[in-house]
Amino acid sequence: MNKTIDIQITKTNDSKLAGTNFENLSFGQIMSDHMFVADYVDGEWKNFSIEPYAPLELNPANATLHYGQSVFEGLKAYKNENDEILLFRADANQRRLNESAKRMCIPELPEEIFMEGLRELLEVDRDWVPDQAGCSLYIRPFIFATDDYLGIRPSKTYKFMIFTCPVGHYYAKPVSVKVETKYTRAAEGGTGQAKAAGNYAGSLYPALLAQEQGYDQLLWTDGKNHENIEESGTMNVMFIINDILITAPTTKGTILKGITRDSVLTLANEMGLKVEERFLSTTELKEALETNKLQEAFGTGTAATIAHIDRIHVGGQDYILPEKPATAFSHKVLETLDALKYGRIADTHGWIIKV
Repeated sequence: MNKTIDIQITKTNDSKLAGTNFENLSFGQIMSDHMFVADYVDGEWKNFSIEPYAPLELNPANATLHYGQSVFEGLKAYKNENDEILLFRADANQRRLNESAKRMCIPELPEEIFMEGLRELLEVDRDWVPDQAGCSLYIRPFIFATDDYLGIRPSKTYKFMIFTCPVGHYYAKPVSVKVETKYTRAAEGGTGQAKAAGNYAGSLYPALLAQEQGYDQLLWTDGKNHENIEESGTMNVMFIINDILITAPTTKGTILKGITRDSVLTLANEMGLKVEERFLSTTELKEALETNKLQEAFGTGTAATIAHIDRIHVGGQDYILPEKPATAFSHKVLETLDALKYGRIADTHGWIIKV
């Protein structure tokens, strides 16, 4: 790949690699040695560097701290049996980052800065990509406002950064969910379709209430009438009822256009499973549970890939889903996605990028 930006590289003299236990990786707690940094100043992105991972120094008047002008992405890198680093659909993350940035009045980040910065960072920290089965290197690109100004307006300066962390499984077991009918994650015309930092802050309190009641996550419903299922926690959610895969459409602007979601729908069509992108009402969900027509329920997202759901609380009642056989679609699609990501089967979709 021809390089179009000049990246200054300063390597750490104090690597954490030797002291990291790759056999016991928690999610998002151990950060790799380096980070990529770029600044937006005077109308252009500049000052490209890879430097040791370290805390940031921020002015108390930093615009992001007060007004939340920040967007981020999440993706993963894997190692195949030839010790090559593979990225899964990083180009889609780059495009979605800019879609989120537009909604938050953040300037567009050119593709070459995202991709070349990411590739160079992975080359520097390639030993941080785990070899262990089921493990990967989680990648966090993000942009935030850097003006030191308390007036409410779009910032004139920004910082783009990428850092990484080796991770194991996000969920060690199937999750229990509760249908949320009071609090709202997103409303039409809002920022639900953007991967904006503030979206997640607003979801923490209702999620905490659900956890106190013994549930792992929420099933978010629409902000108008709380009648239609939209997402599951921070994931897209899918249901299989009468051999039909049903998932909410992303056309209303309230639901994130999940890259794993899109991948699962593509594979479902190829596997011959009928797909309906439509809203599932809470009434229809409850009826399907009561009549045993709900065959599978699962969340899709970068962190967990597929998160199996084994208990659903709806209409004041808990419903236990039976354990799925190995032939269940959610198991098969997870196996296929993992095989693609680790390079065990041929990529016929152009989803894999070799570093």
